[in-house]
Amino acid sequence: MKKLEEEHENCLGLLCDVRARETVHQAIDRTIQCFGRIDIIANCAGYGVIGSCEDQDEYDIRDQFETNFTGTLNIIQLSLPHFRERRAGRYLIFSSTSGALGVPGLGPYCASKYAVEGLMESMLYEVDGFNIKATLVEPGHMRRDDPGDLVSAELVPPSSSDGVHHLSSPLPLYGHFLVKPPSDPYSTPTAPAAHAKRMLMWLADKQPASAVKAAYLVWQLGHCSYPPLRLVLGTYAVESIRDRLKCIIEEIEDWKYLSFPTGDPQTSGGGGGGGGGGPSAGPARETASQDQE
Repeated sequence: MKKLEEEHENCLGLLCDVRARETVHQAIDRTIQCFGRIDIIANCAGYGVIGSCEDQDEYDIRDQFETNFTGTLNIIQLSLPHFRERRAGRYLIFSSTSGALGVPGLGPYCASKYAVEGLMESMLYEVDGFNIKATLVEPGHMRRDDPGDLVSAELVPPSSSDGVHHLSSPLPLYGHFLVKPPSDPYSTPTAPAAHAKRMLMWLADKQPASAVKAAYLVWQLGHCSYPPLRLVLGTYAVESIRDRLKCIIEEIEDWKYLSFPTGDPQTSGGGGGGGGGGPSAGPARETASQDQE
């Protein structure tokens, strides 16, 4: 970081742990003191563990939520006063395709990213009158632009609040994720909980998107007058999210006849109910009606 500061006069290197509000507050204040204002805040801090929902313990889950969700919340809460005062500002929050669909083996990680997506979308409604913009960057698997292998040596993940658990139990790093050793029920080669690891291996062979190219696109996005709420990067990411949304729409249409009546004679009861799944929908409607009575 010191080298970058020496090469670029507009570079200020600061340490910031997004889980600790005080360090976030200090980074924001120091930046304003140095440059006079903040125009764009990009948050790419993230942490994930591969392992079944049953196998991941309290510390694994807490670390993922504190880094991915609470860290984002800390940044927003401590920077919004500055943005509101200036009536301008922009957030570029790195989410993931895991914030739009569930991935076996990444349950808590997906949950933390879902939470970030809900947080940012809700926040945008609240600050609409202050000319504050935000974009959730949803990349697929990103290729590290270095010669490192997919499988790395053991790495100690962010420590928990007690500073003990993870320091004594380092986990191996696989791609961008730490790997939790599976318990017996989830240890078979074809176990769904191992899907995330298999997916990383498959994507590595597909030449995933470059992190450098993604960073350049995000830089351009920072200068866009009307940025999107979500920017999906990579062919795999686009196809995965599009298929997921298509499935959601189809499922809604297939089951909408079971929705509670609204009092509208055209939609409640009678012979309507269009997308109810054909001839089999009739008995199902009768059963649902009896259950409601």
